[in-house]
Amino acid sequence: MLRFLSTGESHGQALIAVVDGFPAGVPVNIEQLNKELQRRQQGYGRGSRQKIESDSAELLSGVRHGTTTGAPITFMIKNRDFENWQYVMSSSPVDTSTPEAQAQFEKKKIGRFRPGHADLGGTIKYRQKDIRDVLERASARETASRVAAGALCEQLLAHLGVEMASHVISVGPIASSLKTDELKLSDLRQKVEESEMFCGDENATEKMKEFIKKAWQDGDSVGGVVEVVAAGLPVGLGSYTQWEEKLDGQIAQALMSIQAMKAVEIGDGVNSASLPGSQVHDALYPNDIPGQLPFTRSTNHAGGIEGGMTNGSPLRVRAYMKPIPTLRKGLESLSFPEFEAQTAHYERSDVCAVPAASVVAKAMVAIVLARAILKKFGSDTLEEIKDAVERHRAWCNELPKRGRAESSDIEETPEMEQE
Repeated sequence: MLRFLSTGESHGQALIAVVDGFPAGVPVNIEQLNKELQRRQQGYGRGSRQKIESDSAELLSGVRHGTTTGAPITFMIKNRDFENWQYVMSSSPVDTSTPEAQAQFEKKKIGRFRPGHADLGGTIKYRQKDIRDVLERASARETASRVAAGALCEQLLAHLGVEMASHVISVGPIASSLKTDELKLSDLRQKVEESEMFCGDENATEKMKEFIKKAWQDGDSVGGVVEVVAAGLPVGLGSYTQWEEKLDGQIAQALMSIQAMKAVEIGDGVNSASLPGSQVHDALYPNDIPGQLPFTRSTNHAGGIEGGMTNGSPLRVRAYMKPIPTLRKGLESLSFPEFEAQTAHYERSDVCAVPAASVVAKAMVAIVLARAILKKFGSDTLEEIKDAVERHRAWCNELPKRGRAESSDIEETPEMEQE
């Protein structure tokens, strides 16, 4: 089974990502992978940390001469800012009597909780004496590891005929009016790459930037909605047989695990709750075009998933991001360890990270989809998986012929004729 683990702290030496169960024979485009890491750092509203870091992944294992071997794959993403945190984030005991160490510890000290972060719950759960022990791992800096792993999975999916894209739907009350279901994914990606907000609607992009600028001036932060689209998925990924096998459940869990995400919607999930079934479910029609599935639909309200499985329509899923809880103007909070009234601590942060969240969301969906494909079609080599996927697609496309042939083989009995 495909597994992904990450480790490392926000201001530690490096972030590490390990992808286990990845098939052999997949060419790795490290430039494309690093492009995704760089996109995660972009977008209007990001903080000064992005000017310090210039993320790139170094492959440590599982890839030889540019091709995966079937062994666990390890990426390392170094934190360039670590040189300014060597005493505070040292893994070894530190001599705190030196002036340099004392100055750094004093500068980086955290004595107040930040509402909306993991600070309070994590400090109590692990009985820590320093909030930084929680902050460093809970930080969204960790998502760089996810993007590296997800970019690798997206390259595998591309070899299997699956195409992906992600974009910003809204920031605060400013929403895109772009009809993405009418666009090719290649055209959507082009529009997104031309936008500083990773939004395909040029007018909405400028309004979003103004909204973010106002929030920055007010010492506030903003959230928004991102969408991930995947086309070309084989029918039947996931399962209806057990709760944890349902693909929509797995996607929701993966997206909800991203820092600051508070809701997930697949297809028209939110609106469908207030509509009659006749306006929600996607009717089926015959499709006689050779080389295609024998059915088609005029709508995709289900977002490509029915009964916990892919149904042949493009996957569409949205993730809702709350405003970043680190505010320059601060919220009312408590000191630690005294638990006395204070203003929340301010750690260098973004005003808006919604564009970056669209990159992370795509990475997480790619990991889930790659895992589902490998579970259904095998996971040893790319060649075997491609063959299995192509045979499955051919089998699905030939269903009407097969059904007619099987029905003609049934011998009619007198009883059947009577019926």
